[in-house]
Amino acid sequence: MEGVARSRLLVPLLPRISARCFSAASPASGPAEAAAAVAASEADYSSPAGDPSSATPPPTRKPLGLLKGSILAVVAAAVGATGYVSYAYSLDEIDQKTREFRKNSKEPIRDDLSGFEKFQAMAYSAAMKVPVAAIEFYLDTRSQIEDQIRGFSEPSSDKLLPDLLPQDQHVFTLVLDLNETLVYSDWKRERGWRTFKRPGVDAFLEHLGKFYEIVVYSDQLSMYVDPVIERLDPKGYVRHRLSRVATKYENGKHYRDLSKLNRNPAQVIYISGHALESCLQPENCVPIKPWKLENDDTQLLDLIPFLEYVAMARPSDIRTVLASYQGRDIPTEFIERSKEHQRRMQEQKHQGRLWRR
Repeated sequence: MEGVARSRLLVPLLPRISARCFSAASPASGPAEAAAAVAASEADYSSPAGDPSSATPPPTRKPLGLLKGSILAVVAAAVGATGYVSYAYSLDEIDQKTREFRKNSKEPIRDDLSGFEKFQAMAYSAAMKVPVAAIEFYLDTRSQIEDQIRGFSEPSSDKLLPDLLPQDQHVFTLVLDLNETLVYSDWKRERGWRTFKRPGVDAFLEHLGKFYEIVVYSDQLSMYVDPVIERLDPKGYVRHRLSRVATKYENGKHYRDLSKLNRNPAQVIYISGHALESCLQPENCVPIKPWKLENDDTQLLDLIPFLEYVAMARPSDIRTVLASYQGRDIPTEFIERSKEHQRRMQEQKHQGRLWRR
């Protein structure tokens, strides 16, 4: 009985066991068919119908939201508008154009308005808070940036020199460039930098220091100007020295701005080897030949008679005098005019003697 029972229990299992044994041991089936059969059996057991949670959904891209796109559009429009306004209008113009708008947005709500009108005023004030705050932020930021830029491009002060003493109000101011005018700096690999004095510079400073307020105005840094002046002028004929921080930076160049000297422009003379290219007031300029180590140079000594005459004559406006020499060599022209003046004086004396006879 036990054998019969065991045989009945094994009957349902025989087809599956025999099939598996046959498929594994059949000589006609190859490794590829066996692998395909195993894969099919595993697919049957791991089908989505049997285990839905085992299937992974395909990745999906999140589309760009409407809010994000709107924010980007607003930021781009704000940046573009800011750039255009900064290019087209000055800070004062923007302040003037937006002043009324900012003032109206900050006006208090009147008590005599109706309820609906008060609601409208409150809504308008709330809606304008952000634009007004943005405008004020822009004005403050641009003002700070322009102040910083102005500190590099404009002279360090509107009054580069101290006020003249009352007894010196008649004294003319002689402004001198440094490099290639009074000295020349040269660099060589074997010795480095060396600075040479122009021929006649000692006599020039010593003599004209009695008649003028002498100012050295250079576009070099003070760390270069100060030691050079200390060795060039040990007796102190140069009353003031100005370096790069006192120049105006424009279009990549440093210009001397004589209007910032705190002196009467009718009493200022500027002498430089690059006068017309380095000064914003060409009417005050006396250009001379740049010095580059020529031993026979006499430019400074040749100017002494003319400058001494100007200091003694005290013309009302030196710019008119310099305009009469425009296009001419001042030392040569001054000698010719002096000779002509002496000739006329002698003729007048001779005519006077004849009249007395």
